[in-house]
Amino acid sequence: MAREGIKACVFDVFGTVVDWRGSVTREGEALGRAKGITLDWEQFARDWRALYQPAMEKVRSGQMGFVKLDVLHRMNLDELLQRHGIDGLTEDEIDDFNRAWHRLDPWPDVVEGLTRLKSRHIIATLSNGNVALMVNMAKRAGMPWDTILGAEVARHYKPQPGAYLNAVDYLSLEPQEVLMVAAHNDDLVAATDCGLSTAFVARPNEYGPDQDRDFEAIHDFDYVATDFCDLADQLGCP
Repeated sequence: MAREGIKACVFDVFGTVVDWRGSVTREGEALGRAKGITLDWEQFARDWRALYQPAMEKVRSGQMGFVKLDVLHRMNLDELLQRHGIDGLTEDEIDDFNRAWHRLDPWPDVVEGLTRLKSRHIIATLSNGNVALMVNMAKRAGMPWDTILGAEVARHYKPQPGAYLNAVDYLSLEPQEVLMVAAHNDDLVAATDCGLSTAFVARPNEYGPDQDRDFEAIHDFDYVATDFCDLADQLGCP
């Protein structure tokens, strides 16, 4: 059942807004050509992403203090380079490759959909990505965020409640006035538990042929949309 009174839309980013798999694969292939490294770069991208949640769990569990996602990505990249026996890269080359996550491409509907949603609502990130990563990605791709919220601002990684409630507090709104948009059922369940409104947008190609979940909404979310433009239609945005 759609809710009335939505004043802000906040977005998961990796997978929901941007195609991390295709983009990191592209960056890896470019690096491979430049350095003569033969590798299945799409598998490398998926392996890198697979280390994402375990790295954040070290922070969520208190095993390590809060560090921004760029730091966790670099830890995971160093592990993967060692695993694949890649040792011919300079520090600058490794750092630049780590920043591949700052250069992710949006899905085709994103910029138009966000622009339409922005006409009637505040739009903001609510991502585990750090602020510089989100800003650089947005500048490159033309994503018109009103503000950047999420893990680094809250000092909590989703799905910890603090990540969602911090965004609500920063916007000086009530939880139900904030619509969490994501392509991941578990993210939206956590947002629901914090009282936010929710919208599911499927991204069935996020993981490629290995995707085994999140093809559809499996919970009773407030909105279910095919893409951001469909969500804009449902919210009455011109």
